[in-house]
Amino acid sequence: MITIYTDGASRGNPGPGGYGTVLLYKGHRKELSEGFRKTTNNRMELLAVIKGLEALTKEGLDVLIYSDSKYVVDTVDKGWLWGWVKKNFKGKQNRDLWERFIPAYRKQRVKFKWVKGHAGIPENERCDQLAVEAAESGDLQVDRWYEENV
Repeated sequence: MITIYTDGASRGNPGPGGYGTVLLYKGHRKELSEGFRKTTNNRMELLAVIKGLEALTKEGLDVLIYSDSKYVVDTVDKGWLWGWVKKNFKGKQNRDLWERFIPAYRKQRVKFKWVKGHAGIPENERCDQLAVEAAESGDLQVDRWYEENV
């Protein structure tokens, strides 16, 4: 099983933000992060999950994702996402990211586990550190969809 820890952070909502992702598999570790000049916390939480799933090079893997985002975990686990798809995401935010999430999610056998943020879980704390560092870096990307549509 591959384990993915994720976290997102933003300074202001909207404001500068970043995500952090840690992938663990059989003693191997990969860390991902990126910062954006104007975004939201929910976008960064979701992007952290997407980036983790997109980093997987094989399909059909068992993947356990730890996230402190109720927004992400509940949207998938409670089936809200599939209702949003049927309604063409009417009135829902972050459509671009959810549409990017779906194919990455469907390639694997994914389970989510919600964890409380800032509760001393080492890998979750590391993801938070990566997200904050990315958001505060001088190399911020443009979240083009967000800036053009909000």
